[in-house]
Amino acid sequence: MRLHDLKPRPGAKHRRKRLGQGESSGHGKTSGRGGKGQTARSGSSIRIGFEGGQMPLIRRIPKRGFNNARHTTRYIPVNLESLNRFNDGTRVDFDALREAGLANGAAAGVKILGNGELTRKLTVSAHAFSASAKAKIEGKGGSCELIIANKPQVPRPQS
Repeated sequence: MRLHDLKPRPGAKHRRKRLGQGESSGHGKTSGRGGKGQTARSGSSIRIGFEGGQMPLIRRIPKRGFNNARHTTRYIPVNLESLNRFNDGTRVDFDALREAGLANGAAAGVKILGNGELTRKLTVSAHAFSASAKAKIEGKGGSCELIIANKPQVPRPQS
């Protein structure tokens, strides 16, 4: 195969829609822009949900009720495979994972997942473990230490 033999995969290239080529083309007159007004003009863009100054539907609807997403605990996932970069017998904790670049971003803690195989004996300290990860770590002679994160206590109204 040479450079002159290369061609794109079938269906990867599409003909450009040619607008304004007369009424019989099917894309003539308004060229798919509808009637007159703001959206018919070039450079026009109206953000999603904008209703011309009218109070948008999303703001008109009352927001009440329980939302479970507010109360979830978000963990940074770390796979077992990526723990092989640490030396045998090392204690792997939250700070070590941050330094290695495995636990970036803001979250309540780190959860060790069982994807991949572990080849080292490690002492892993994390906020959560999957069952398979815990079994694989302990199967290699390592140990799992659970970090209990202190949740801030919300003061309850007294009745």
